[in-house]
This record gives sequence, structure tokens and C-alpha cells, in this order.
Amino acid sequence: MSKKYVTFGELMLRLSPPEHEILFQTPRLEATFGGAEANAAVSLANYGESVEFVTALPQNAVADAAIRELRAFGVGTSHILRKGGRMGIYYAETGASMRQSKVVYDRAHSSISEISPGELKWDNIFKGVHWFHTTGITPALSRSAAETALEAVKAARANGVKISCDLNYRKKLWKWGRSPEEVMTELASQVDVLIANEEDCQKCLGIELDVDVAKGSLDASKYRELARLVTARFPNVAHFAVSLRESLSADWNNWSVVMATKDGFYTSKKYEIRDIVDRIGGGDAFGAGLIWGLGNLGGPQEIVEFAAAASALKHTIYGDYNRISLEDVKNLAAGDASGRVQR
Repeated sequence: MSKKYVTFGELMLRLSPPEHEILFQTPRLEATFGGAEANAAVSLANYGESVEFVTALPQNAVADAAIRELRAFGVGTSHILRKGGRMGIYYAETGASMRQSKVVYDRAHSSISEISPGELKWDNIFKGVHWFHTTGITPALSRSAAETALEAVKAARANGVKISCDLNYRKKLWKWGRSPEEVMTELASQVDVLIANEEDCQKCLGIELDVDVAKGSLDASKYRELARLVTARFPNVAHFAVSLRESLSADWNNWSVVMATKDGFYTSKKYEIRDIVDRIGGGDAFGAGLIWGLGNLGGPQEIVEFAAAASALKHTIYGDYNRISLEDVKNLAAGDASGRVQR
């Protein structure tokens, strides 16, 4: 029986200056689409899976174009709610060397921020579905979006659907009242697979890890203790996964992942990624690789290697979406990192 996946979150218009320019250095911006949960959906579709993306979008030509692009990737859009007056926008400026990348959000009063519980028919959406994925970004948008995200997670559990959540803490978004910890602790208690980094765990769950992410190197073994604390507090979590980004500069990172299960702790190989094309979406590619691996690969070490390879490759692709084939991810995970021409 084939598996079916559903992801839920905001789809946005992304506007970026060309190459490594700062915003409005020249009067030109490149338009693409993206968003954490849509990015995961595209990756899963690229791997040959049946996947449906659920969101709310306005009834206008910009949203129509975004939906057409999702369909071109093979992502289902039949449960997208058309309502509201605008699509969220974000401006992404690519850093270089010691100059950091920057993101400016313009997503207040977007369609999904005004969504309310009961508008999406989750029991119908989850018919025949194997896996549901969401993130902590949607609950950060508004009270009603947070309530709808929790409604979705509870409906998924009631329908026997596996649930994954990437905590994805966004400081610039949590403005509406309840604290991230209060909201995300409730949501995390419902999930089977939790994806996070040390800041996500601190801000969203109140669980701290003594690491300095700015110093350029991370001790993967310290994350074993973080995993122990998380899984002890959230017994439903069968898999806890963390991406480890060592930022030597804006365009030179070391990248690896770790995963804890009930039976062990697993660390991927480390990728040295120089001349990064676009790091946005790297975490979403990791999450999608993890989800796909858990459903299709044999052992946990194989799963973390696949997820790490998928996210490392995303750093070579411009835009939010990881336009990488299943074969290419498998080849890198197996050790082919030569970059030689394939003829």
C-alpha cells in the first residue's frame, strides 16, 4: 500500500536581490515561492511520494501562480483554502563571508494568519494518510493559526496518522500573546517525531543545552543529553532529530545531523559546505529527508545519513525548494561527494 503524506503551513512569496547584493542595492528583486512545510512537501514529491499541501491563500493571480508551481512538482493542492486578502511575503538577503544573511517578514494579516479552527475538514483531509508534518512557524503567526495547528495535530492523532513537527522557532513572529513555550509544549506532546535545534528547545520547550553555536564548532555528543531531556518530557516522541550547523562564515558551513531513538543515538557524517548557494530551506530538506527515511529505509544510521545528505545538497540549490532527486541524495549518502560530471 502506497504511503500518503500531508503538510500544513504558510506558503509565501519570496523576494531576493540578485546574487549577493543587499536589498535594493539595485532596483531588482527575484521572485520565488516557499515556506517550511511547502518545502518539505516538494522534497517528498521529488522522492516519488504522494503528498498534499494544506494552507490558506487569497483568491488572486499571485496565489494562483504559487499553486501552479506546487502542482508542477507533483504536490497535491486540493485542500488549499482560498480566503483572505493577501499572501505572506518575505525578503531574503544572501550573506557573504562575515556578512550575515537577513530575512525581513511582511506576513501580517496573511490568509493563513486569519484561519480559524473548523475551517479545514481534517477528518476528510486525513483519510488514507500515513504521515502529517507541520512546524512551529504556523502557531507563531496568530492565536487562531496556533489553535488551528493544534486542531490539526489532534485530528491526525485521532485518525492514527504519524505526526512530525519541526519546532522552527522564529523570534520575529511570536508577537500575539501566548508564549512559544506554552503553545509548543502542548503541540509537542502530541507528536511522534520531533525536529529541533538547541535554540528551538530552549525557546519552545524551556529545555536548555550548554553550547555556543557562534564559536564555529559543535560537540555532537552534548546533544545526547538534550535528547534525553526531550524524550523524558515527551514520551510520545519516538525519534528526536537535530541539525548541527557550524557557521564558519555566511557561505562556509559544516553540516551534520543527530537522531535519538528509544534504543540509541546516531550521528551522520559531517559535510563541509563551501560557497553556499542558498541555505534557506536546508532545515526543511533535512526534515523531509528524515521523514522519507523513517518510512523507507532500514536502520537509523542509514536514515540520518540520508537526511544529512538531502539537506547538504539543498545548500547548492537557489530558492526554498530542494530540487534534488532521490538518486542524487542516495549517491551522496553513500559517499559520492566528488561533484564530477555525470555522463
